[in-house]
Amino acid sequence: MREFQVQTSRREEMVDVTKQVREAVQAEGVNDGIALVYTPHTTCGIAVNEGYDPAVARDVIEHLHELVPQERRFQHTEGNSDSHIKAILVGCDASLPVVDGAPRLGRWQAVFLCEFDGPRERLVTVTVSR
Repeated sequence: MREFQVQTSRREEMVDVTKQVREAVQAEGVNDGIALVYTPHTTCGIAVNEGYDPAVARDVIEHLHELVPQERRFQHTEGNSDSHIKAILVGCDASLPVVDGAPRLGRWQAVFLCEFDGPRERLVTVTVSR
C-alpha cells in the first residue's frame, strides 16, 4: 500500500491525482492486477473521468452544487451536510486494472480527488493486488 497527501485550495474542486496514482502503482512492482484508489474522508471522493478538458471538472462541480446546494437547510449543523451527500454520490474509491505495471486508463481518463469541504489536506491510499 502507498499513501500520498493532497492539499486542496477551494471548498469544491476536482484535483487530478493521476500522476501520484501512477507513481504509487509503479512503486508496488505489480505487473498485472488491480489498484484500489481510496480516500478515508467523509466529505471528499475519488472519481475517474475526463482529464483532458478542465471544463469537465468545472461542470461536474457546478452541477453537483446545483443538485445539492450548501445553502439548503440540513439537520446536521456543521455546515457541510452538502459535502457529505456529494461524497456519497461520487464514492470514496475507484478500482483500476493494472497492466504492464501501470494503471490502465482510457485515452482521456484521469483520476481525481473530488473535494467538497475544503480547503483541506486529504489522504489517498493506493493498494495494488495481483
